[in-house]
Amino acid sequence: MLKTQRPPLDVVVVGAGVVGAACAYYAARAGLAVAVVDRGPVAGGTTGAGEGNLLVSDKEPGPELDLALLSTRLWRELAEDLGPAVEYEPKGGVVVASTADGQQALRAFAAGQAAAGVAAEEVPAERLRELEPHLAPGLAGGFHYPQDAQVQPALAAAHLLREARLMGAELITGESVTAVDLGSDGAVRGVRTDRRRLAAPAVVNAAGTWGGELAALAGVHLPVLPRRGFVLVTEPLPRIVRHKVYAADYVADVASGSAGLQTSAVVEGTPGGPVLIGASRERVGFDRTLSQEVLRRLAGQAAALFPVLADVAVMRVYRGFRPYLPDHLPAVGADPRVPGLHHACGHEGAGIGLAPATGLLISEQLTGKQPELDLAPFRADRFPAASDSLEKP
Repeated sequence: MLKTQRPPLDVVVVGAGVVGAACAYYAARAGLAVAVVDRGPVAGGTTGAGEGNLLVSDKEPGPELDLALLSTRLWRELAEDLGPAVEYEPKGGVVVASTADGQQALRAFAAGQAAAGVAAEEVPAERLRELEPHLAPGLAGGFHYPQDAQVQPALAAAHLLREARLMGAELITGESVTAVDLGSDGAVRGVRTDRRRLAAPAVVNAAGTWGGELAALAGVHLPVLPRRGFVLVTEPLPRIVRHKVYAADYVADVASGSAGLQTSAVVEGTPGGPVLIGASRERVGFDRTLSQEVLRRLAGQAAALFPVLADVAVMRVYRGFRPYLPDHLPAVGADPRVPGLHHACGHEGAGIGLAPATGLLISEQLTGKQPELDLAPFRADRFPAASDSLEKP
């Protein structure tokens, strides 16, 4: 017989990654009774395979950048509360161009961002080494983004959940959600796991790459797809990479909808010493096969950007699956098709950076407040169901 929790809950958050943790944290802070449930451990999915990027530099003006700027402010506030435990580093980012045309493209991109509130300083070629002494010679220039930062994502999720639990939230791991309960009026009544029933008038879908499956349990369509990526981790080194550094083509890769393999140099140091090297993107389902071609490309591109890395040992490689939606915007907020169902998924590779804003906006909706941002661009019903998109004779 399934157990039903006591006392009653206000909301069940499905997913114990950083987005679910942020939703739980802000909901608990708002005074709601919260339970978080995940079929695996805390940060066992995409969060545990992330680099911890908190970026505004790679986002063009629009809804996602607005979300990122709000999160930038919130991460600073969280860092004051959580302390050094989450390894928050406001180190800034440096985007570099190898050609004059590439530098012009960065210049135009930064000009558009500036109107939205992004700080960016053009760095001529002769000054790049003042920011990054080990960069390769011959680059055409770059841009410095002081608002970019980094956290250790698994630690961030764990500490957000710890704070939520101190405020009364319940954490349930190792249990799969098997059903979303709906009332006769079609509204959410809670969820069932393989061990218990959790009754609540609201459910937050923070299930990451499985967000589409959870949506389907509630009877709605949300086309979340996995997009695989690899990260190389070097041996511990002195701090030879000071910022988040990436090549200009990374921005295009992030925005691309291609299913094929794309790689671009993304390099950053960590407080513990290892250098993290990315980034790759490809849609191959949940195939976890180790790709030697991807690793070769990433290592070569990183060494081209930082020649000092050419002889550095790679100690391990990890891989993960970004939760991808076709228009590159996450699904955030109440689903108009199912009263009580809220989505917080589909952030692709930006989920760690966008988690606090997502959590805050969800909590504002749950408590009847006007969200700080317009959530219309993030509506989950913006995607037609597969049957609706077929051409009719």
